[in-house]
Amino acid sequence: MILFLAFEVKAATQLFGFFPFFDYPRVIGGFFVYLFMTQSQIVLASTSVFRRELLARLGLPFVMTNPGVDETALHGETPEATALRLSESKARAVVAQYPGALIIGSDQVACLDAQVFGKPDNHENAVKQLQAMRGRRVNFFTGLCLLNAKTGKAHLRGVPTLVTFRNLSDDEIENYLRKEQPYNCAGSAKTEGLGIAVIAKIEGDDPNALIGLPLIALCDLLKKENFSVI
Repeated sequence: MILFLAFEVKAATQLFGFFPFFDYPRVIGGFFVYLFMTQSQIVLASTSVFRRELLARLGLPFVMTNPGVDETALHGETPEATALRLSESKARAVVAQYPGALIIGSDQVACLDAQVFGKPDNHENAVKQLQAMRGRRVNFFTGLCLLNAKTGKAHLRGVPTLVTFRNLSDDEIENYLRKEQPYNCAGSAKTEGLGIAVIAKIEGDDPNALIGLPLIALCDLLKKENFSVI
């Protein structure tokens, strides 16, 4: 429809002399911007390419922005509480930029017994994480927040995913990390890539949650805001 409109404006001018005062690139470009601004009601408070790709599956127009939130856990805070708090903090951090939007925040922590595994950030930490988790079942808990910036109401959902790791040798851990370099992924396992090879079993309600954005839960929360995905 947009391309059709652009073609009609240009064709009409060339053939019949209509709209002689139009600067075509500026007019059509402005139309694109206007259409995007009026239809884009969703904001993803994240810079994660994985979350961006997941959200794009819903076919909704959205924008991404960096929430710039400190992801350090608070003293005595449970992993689940950390993920939920950070998901809401990320959403609220961008309200001033998008005061009328529905803002999505998400955060994930991996926990084994009482130990929390965040993003390793480097090779040495990733080795330690995988050595600790090999042969064990780890809870990758994803906190999800949908915030209505206009009303200030936040909908929260926690989505656990239980992941059993293979009993990896030190060489297998080294080989995997050298190839994948998943240093920005909680638990050092990028399951949408080669990381699936280090996993023996996945248990959960939403396969997207493990990648970082539980779409099933998100659709539920959007419905609470009377926003129809389909």
